[in-house]
Amino acid sequence: MEGFALGKENLKLLIIGLVIIVIGFLLMTGGKASNPTVFNPEIFSFRRITLAPMVVLFGFLFEIYAIMKKPK
Repeated sequence: MEGFALGKENLKLLIIGLVIIVIGFLLMTGGKASNPTVFNPEIFSFRRITLAPMVVLFGFLFEIYAIMKKPK
């Protein structure tokens, strides 16, 4: 891969980081009430307000690592 700033390993790590970020955003989905006039407390579940943002943050940190890692 002459001419590219990142090596094959870096690109694989970038794809893995992107998948982690997408998984985090998928964990945030849901919690919609069937009736819009009724409050659904499920929108404040541990998965949506704690776990999913941590997964997304880890994904972004993993992306930074993938970019900064020296290609071999």
